[in-house]
Amino acid sequence: MSTTNNTDRQNLFIVCGLQSLGQHCVAVLKDYNVKIAAIDNVETEYREVSELADLLDRLVIGDCRQPGILEQAGIRQCRSILLVTDNERINIETAFVARRLAPQVRLIVSSDRQNFNELLYENLDNFVAFEPNYLSAHAFALTALSSEAIGYFTLEGQLLRVIEHQVRSPDSWCLGKPVYKLNLTTRCILSHIPVASAPPRHFYDWNPEAEVLVGDTLIYLEVIRELTLSEQPLRTSRDRYFQWRKFFQQFRVKKLWQRTAQFWQSHYQSQNQIRRIATIYAATVLFLWFSGIFIYRFYFPGINFSEAFFATAVLLLGGYGDLFGGVKFASQLQSSELIPWWVRLFSLCLTLIGQAFVGVLYVLLTDALVTSRLQFFNPAPPIPKENHTVLVSMNHLGREVASILQELERPLVGINAATGDRNFLPNIPLIEGNITEALAKVNLAHAKSIVLLGDDNLENLEIGLMAHALNSNIPLIIRTQDRQFSDNISRLFPYAKILCDAVLSAEVFVCAAFGENVLSFFHLSDRTSQDDRIVMATEYNIEAGDTLNGLLLSKIAHGYGVVPILYQKYRQHHYSLMPWKDVELGIGDRLVVLATSDGLQRIEWGKMLPHLWQVRIEEVLSRDAFIKGVEKIVAIAECNYSEAKQWLNNVPALLPISFYQYQAQHLVRELKRVRVIADVIYLKKTSGE
Repeated sequence: MSTTNNTDRQNLFIVCGLQSLGQHCVAVLKDYNVKIAAIDNVETEYREVSELADLLDRLVIGDCRQPGILEQAGIRQCRSILLVTDNERINIETAFVARRLAPQVRLIVSSDRQNFNELLYENLDNFVAFEPNYLSAHAFALTALSSEAIGYFTLEGQLLRVIEHQVRSPDSWCLGKPVYKLNLTTRCILSHIPVASAPPRHFYDWNPEAEVLVGDTLIYLEVIRELTLSEQPLRTSRDRYFQWRKFFQQFRVKKLWQRTAQFWQSHYQSQNQIRRIATIYAATVLFLWFSGIFIYRFYFPGINFSEAFFATAVLLLGGYGDLFGGVKFASQLQSSELIPWWVRLFSLCLTLIGQAFVGVLYVLLTDALVTSRLQFFNPAPPIPKENHTVLVSMNHLGREVASILQELERPLVGINAATGDRNFLPNIPLIEGNITEALAKVNLAHAKSIVLLGDDNLENLEIGLMAHALNSNIPLIIRTQDRQFSDNISRLFPYAKILCDAVLSAEVFVCAAFGENVLSFFHLSDRTSQDDRIVMATEYNIEAGDTLNGLLLSKIAHGYGVVPILYQKYRQHHYSLMPWKDVELGIGDRLVVLATSDGLQRIEWGKMLPHLWQVRIEEVLSRDAFIKGVEKIVAIAECNYSEAKQWLNNVPALLPISFYQYQAQHLVRELKRVRVIADVIYLKKTSGE
């Protein structure tokens, strides 16, 4: 589904279950200025969202699986229902009842049954199911990496990564350059934060022409996987020439020797001595085999290549006597007046070396059998020595985080207070028992980070403080299930990163409730308020009446404060990553954007940010500049040719339309390229905008 203006649609949302996730869903929904009804089986005593009662338009106490309870909440007038109780069975059963009562209602379900969720998605229209642990696991895993990467996701088979990078003096790729020049077809700047400045309130709330200095922070999106063959641009004959030239250069003697040495070091440097000897023996045997074929074939012309091949093989396998028992080959030997001594010596060497090679094969086979037997009785890998992540509590969330870190090929070790089944992740070293003793065994002094994922908030904090006492430099990532608790301890212990499950998941659930397809999400740190802004990769399919239909991508980006990262025209197979901003959206087009909750709200209601910039044309330097300048103004300012011509005929003049900052600066740069002199002018915000 896409985002359609809701003047003619119902504006009621129902939330079933007012536990932690449900309360935060209510808080996020209210930011969209919609009506909210809630169903809970008991009166909520503890409220993480203090103003919960004021946010609800209607509260119904009862079993949400009962049709009468859903009727009281207004299911027939409801746009979406969020089923977020702590019991996934209740959530799924309620979804069936709600769909029977209101066939058009959108169902947003919290469920850990991944396979069942996929089956329901295929068989039920307007149905979405999320696994809360899976949603938050990515946030914990990325935070645990303690690296510049703050987000990973895929689009059309392309792996994209979000980087938060603090500029240093060696960074020649960005240092001293205007920010807008850093944008490429594989890289998009999301934010530029100068030294000692607060993070921008939304995307593009920064000066694109500012120079990047040491200490600045750049947040950008980049493609880190190469395009598939069908998506690569067509190669010219010159490109193919250099490609073939590079291919044949690989087969020069010097290159082959270097590649052989690299292969040997990478594959055998860490292997035992027996395997290295076996490799040398195998190469020697192959060389002697082909040498024997050549010698016997040409020294004894009465035999053919196949007989020489098998005769050499027999010698290598120790069949010296069997060889001379052969009819044709023996007759050739007997008919020779004299066999040279070097031929006899060569034959003897073949037999001796072949027998030695067979012995080495037996040793390798025995070594493999003994090694596999030891691994069978001791399957747990060793604890990493350094640069690893420590996971405390291998519950369902812990397993999800461990699985993600394994996919990213990061070393880790798990700690679990209770003993249990080790087979769920057999390649991870796991220490079970007393956690205090376990912390002393996981090489905490050299660990990269420690993640506390238990279900008890106080226990997670306690273990985190113990880890900090053992290593004050290790990053702490602490899971909580209470927003108020998170806010309190994040200010008391600033060296710890506090992540709340419900807060991470609520934004995604609410976004899906409005019909958007959330592909992935990550969070940006706000250094001034110590809060995180969740950024979601959200997909739109444009329909008639949408607030996006008929707009240029530049207007969508700067007006709504979102970042278009993929555009696909209706009924076309090809798509554009980091699309050009002067493309107009039409019905059926597909668009993927990065957006915060604020940006999605602006799209939902069609409320754009104010235009605060204008462009003043000073001079047109030639007739050709006049023609090209008109084309640039028409393309960027969304006006007709007659208006653009009139404006340029009366220079110097202030264009009678307002722009967003990036648009205005982009127009001025484009005009200067065609020899039209122009400047940008900042306007004060007026109440009418």
